[in-house]
Amino acid sequence: MEQAFESGGVRGVLHTPGQPNGDAFALTHGAGSNCNAPLLLVLARALAEGGYAVLRYDLPFRQNRPKGPPFPAAAARDREGIAHAVAALRGLAPGRIFAGGHSYGGRQTAMAAAEHAGLADALLLLSYPLHPPKRPEQKRTSFFPELRTRALFVHGTSDPFGTIEELREGMTLIPAATDLLVVEGAGHDLKRSADLGGQVLERFRVLLGAARGCIDGTL
Repeated sequence: MEQAFESGGVRGVLHTPGQPNGDAFALTHGAGSNCNAPLLLVLARALAEGGYAVLRYDLPFRQNRPKGPPFPAAAARDREGIAHAVAALRGLAPGRIFAGGHSYGGRQTAMAAAEHAGLADALLLLSYPLHPPKRPEQKRTSFFPELRTRALFVHGTSDPFGTIEELREGMTLIPAATDLLVVEGAGHDLKRSADLGGQVLERFRVLLGAARGCIDGTL
């Protein structure tokens, strides 16, 4: 079941599984989209079929403006919105809470987790924007050594925001368990996989069973 959700400053859509396992995901969007992004919808439905409650939600910048990118000066407020979304899910699901998002949303979620240990039990980072296109020297990994939450990265081989090799190198900076699901031929939107939702669900479950270190695989 899918229904509109709005509570405590959090706005989005809640997916309630038919056979809940008690765990839940809070997923958010990239800089140019909102909680109705096709990628989030596909993943939310696949995760709900797997027994997880899913809240796909709008970041504060998108609640304030229906269009346009976020302002860098307001990124801290977006991270506060992520914390509020996770807190809202903790009031709805008795089990573990996972958080993540696409591009900017995933980056801010990871930063929030690095700032607040225990924010989430694991992260799902879709097309992490490792650096601006054609600017590989501007790495967005300075906080990775502080990230102690296990994370699954899902990345396309044609993503201009970072190559697979660059991302693998960056992941070595994270002291928690990490996994990388490589989507062959996909760009930043991850549209090239016919069963991305099922693959993400399977690999995320593998990540949850990993205590430490790095797993790696290709879709």
